Amino acid sequence: MAQGLANILSPVFGGMPATGTIARTVTNIRAGARTPIAGITHALTLLLITLFFGRWAAFIPLATLAAILVVVAFHMSEWRTFASEFRAPKSDVAVLLATFLLTVLVDLTVAIEVGMVLAAFLFMRRMAEVTNIQVLTHEFIDPNDDFETDPNAVRRRVVPEGVQVYEITGPFFFGAAEMFKDRVGRIAGKPKVLILRLRHVPAIDSTGLHALRDVVRRSRQEGTLVILADVHAQPVVALERSGMYDELGEENIHGNIDDALNRARAHLGLPAAPKPVFATPTVARESRS
Repeated sequence: MAQGLANILSPVFGGMPATGTIARTVTNIRAGARTPIAGITHALTLLLITLFFGRWAAFIPLATLAAILVVVAFHMSEWRTFASEFRAPKSDVAVLLATFLLTVLVDLTVAIEVGMVLAAFLFMRRMAEVTNIQVLTHEFIDPNDDFETDPNAVRRRVVPEGVQVYEITGPFFFGAAEMFKDRVGRIAGKPKVLILRLRHVPAIDSTGLHALRDVVRRSRQEGTLVILADVHAQPVVALERSGMYDELGEENIHGNIDDALNRARAHLGLPAAPKPVFATPTVARESRS
């Protein structure tokens, strides 16, 4: 039933209907199938054989069918690609071998399920490794910035006294949530304003939102204002749906670092900076006096 429903709906999205037996689908594609018409033709051919030509199909020698299956299986195996995968990272090889052995020893469906789960865990671990949280307040230098050509380089800005700026780089999901809470929890001397710059965060999930909510509530208890800067579209939508947007307040969510710094200055009772500082790459510190 699931296979039938999938085949009915897949052409709506430009997909190609597939058979329950992967060998026929692969044979169809290798024969030049490119559109859903190929799947429809395949289905109609099987229907005609079943209804009208079955008695003649019964005369096809099993040895002939076996030879066809051997050729199909050989082309499906893609043994050159399989052998080359052993030069991949060990974690990828482990996923490959687990899927291969389950296909041979158990069942293709089980192998695909287990392989997808293992690949998903591997992907999440790699995403957690590439996500980085760093403090920019004292040096306020981002190694990804080019001071000479990038007008958004953080070294062009002036940070008010009592403000700390953190930057998150990479997808902010559960793999990075604990790292985020740990880094922010180790802030020495509670600042009056904490700015979280998210310009390199393309996406955030529910666990990342939960970690962010914990930091916001703990910061409020300590008298610290939390401001988000350089927020992309997906995180904004996620914040709105979770209620975090209203909890933070629209005035504390900004599309660029300059507005966020000016919001921090307003909170501290300092005059707003009209534009970034371009004169020197060193960071000045503003006095609250």
